[in-house]
Amino acid sequence: MSIGNLESIYRYPVKSMSGESLNSVTLNANGIPGDRAWAARDEVQGGIRGAKKFPGLMRMNARYASQPADSGSSPAQITLPNGAKAGTGDVDINEKLSSALEHSVTLWPLMPEDALDHYRRGPSSHDDMETELRTIFGRTPDEPLPDLSVFPKELVEFESPLGTYFDAFPLTLMTTQSLNTMQQRAPESNFDVRRFRPNLLINSSSSSPFPELEWIGKTITIGEAVIDITLQCPRCSMTTHGFDDLPKDPTIMRALVREAEGNLGVYATVRQPGKIEIGDKLR
Repeated sequence: MSIGNLESIYRYPVKSMSGESLNSVTLNANGIPGDRAWAARDEVQGGIRGAKKFPGLMRMNARYASQPADSGSSPAQITLPNGAKAGTGDVDINEKLSSALEHSVTLWPLMPEDALDHYRRGPSSHDDMETELRTIFGRTPDEPLPDLSVFPKELVEFESPLGTYFDAFPLTLMTTQSLNTMQQRAPESNFDVRRFRPNLLINSSSSSPFPELEWIGKTITIGEAVIDITLQCPRCSMTTHGFDDLPKDPTIMRALVREAEGNLGVYATVRQPGKIEIGDKLR
């Protein structure tokens, strides 16, 4: 049964930086080759960090000059907030990123799964864990926190699944209908797809306001690839930050909590690798 078609494909070479759009790609077991292949490490408190801690990362862009390898971390080019270009392998890349973020960081490629200390979560910014979680997820004291018990247990101790820089799973899917639903229900805000950083943007044939929620637990074919839809995606404070021409907007999260329990989009894993391209039908 056809449930829609693939409208856009996005890849983000450096965790939390904006990325690049693709016309086609061959999915492998880790999703899109080269996606989240680099990440910044906090050299003051420790731990791999994204824009939940360093919003300035979202004001940078990363892309590949050539097709990245299927695994590991291929060289990528970064555009800094001032427009200057830098390579992930530049000898002064750490100084440039630290200057742009006004905080000491280092840029790291993917490390082996057994590099446990590398992936271990850094110290919390707050002594109280509830305050820490409310800051990360952009929730006010009267709003519920997401149910994190449904996620892989390793994420309690580690920043990401070992050997990756993904938040939880290798793919994030979102439908244009979900964005349109939120835009209609919260017209005062701009629900631009760039705020939500999906890998795959889908134009669904469903009349549901949030069609992708109907796919959770199901297996979907896209082009030559087969994926499993796992969980809905709880959104964090990153969606409210300002970057490019988008202003800082905390009302984005107020609307998401009110209309969608703070979620938007779904996570997925790859069951069968294969090529996908814009226009492919989802079945």
